[in-house]
Amino acid sequence: MKSIVSVLLVGSLVCCFAFLRSDLDVRAEPPSSAPVLPSGPLGETIRLGQELVERTTTHPLSKLFVGNDLNCTSCHLKNGTDPKAATFLGVAAAYPAWSPREQRVITLEDRILNCFMRSCNGVRPPLGSKVSVAIASYITWLSEGKILRMNAENPKGPNAVPRLTVKLESASIERGERLYSKKCATCHGKDGAGKDDHPPIWGRRSFNQGAGLADTVQLASWLKVAMPLDETDLADQEALDIAAFVNTHDRPAFDLKNHLPVESRLGEYNAEQTR
Repeated sequence: MKSIVSVLLVGSLVCCFAFLRSDLDVRAEPPSSAPVLPSGPLGETIRLGQELVERTTTHPLSKLFVGNDLNCTSCHLKNGTDPKAATFLGVAAAYPAWSPREQRVITLEDRILNCFMRSCNGVRPPLGSKVSVAIASYITWLSEGKILRMNAENPKGPNAVPRLTVKLESASIERGERLYSKKCATCHGKDGAGKDDHPPIWGRRSFNQGAGLADTVQLASWLKVAMPLDETDLADQEALDIAAFVNTHDRPAFDLKNHLPVESRLGEYNAEQTR
């Protein structure tokens, strides 16, 4: 199966940001279907957000908050512009939203930072930080022109991955193992540790047990629309079987307190303090 990566992620759901730095290449072209990029600092920040989504693990602004080998685009394919695979298209129009998991109304920025803790197995960047603002700016740019539809039930955008209706109890780990060997191991390795640009899908360098994809049906739903990369052909049952096999393997545990920064770094005032 071609890369579970190259997400979230949550992205993610998603995750990271800042203003221009000399070590940031901002020449990358925006997605062809995206709206016109604003000029000035806002456009520069959006470009930075795109760069952070693509290079979350290596960019100097975001890498300090990541604890594994997953970039946002590992789950949110094509930097979130794939229309089906956990897309960012239209996502910003769904926030603020009620989140059953957090038991509070959250913003898009909250959702991004939660992905750092879960899908990236890292530490939550400060609310209002350059990482946070840039990624939120990028995702909001990809939602320009969409009708705002705040979600009172869950924090999902209008193009969220549809959850498969297959029953979890019908999953076969044995079938999943055979399918993984046939369709996935070439890219992600027999040991699930990833190869080249393809991310690890289990083990200590993959997403932790608090991530959305640690839910087997949710992972199967994502596999159905995302894998194999650009050649999606999995039947619902095949996606579920592979997901069941993948999630039988160890991955980092999730304990919220281990992923929060010190209280003084939970948020920061993101404006000049001289006026």
